[in-house]
Amino acid sequence: MTRIVVFGAGGRAGRAVLAEAAGRGWDVTAVVRDPARHADLGGDGVDLAAGDVTEADAVATLSAGHDAAVHAAANLTVPAAEFFPAAASALLAGVAAAGTGRLVAVGLASQLPDVTGTPLLETPGYPSEYRDFMLGHGAGLHVFRTARTDVDWLVVAPAGDFDHGGRPAGGYRIVPGDAAARITYADLAVAVADEIEQPRHHRLLLGVEAPR
Repeated sequence: MTRIVVFGAGGRAGRAVLAEAAGRGWDVTAVVRDPARHADLGGDGVDLAAGDVTEADAVATLSAGHDAAVHAAANLTVPAAEFFPAAASALLAGVAAAGTGRLVAVGLASQLPDVTGTPLLETPGYPSEYRDFMLGHGAGLHVFRTARTDVDWLVVAPAGDFDHGGRPAGGYRIVPGDAAARITYADLAVAVADEIEQPRHHRLLLGVEAPR
């Protein structure tokens, strides 16, 4: 049976990954900063645990004995430029120390290149109100890309944005960055789980959208 550990399990992406894992019959360790705030996450096949994704020793302890780790964590109480690089560094060190075979992180479309090769963040008219958060994600991605590591990592991101309108889940396809693209959290979780169950992409940023 597949066993995964999900850091940031209390957020929308983390919860979607938990639901997809449950549907596949996987065992999950759901990691949050404060388990008392997320008691609803516990249940059959899910162990709820406290942990800080920016602490390598904690990541190593929590990842031990698992087949894969998922990074879906964010912390809005600290600058994104600090949190995401620290999390990436701790994850790479901790997952390596634990001997966990696969690390899949949830990313942002802002770092994805469009059909011309230009990152969406740098394209004309791209939304800028959350630019600091986007740049923080980019700094975390830079840590992954420049690390000298044996960890098999992958960042999966919506090709444009998440669909918050309640569209039924319907699968996904892999595409370049496109600000108009949308995907549900549930379908992104399918992509994450597929890359754990049968890894096809390695050490890159992968964009997904709903089929058209």
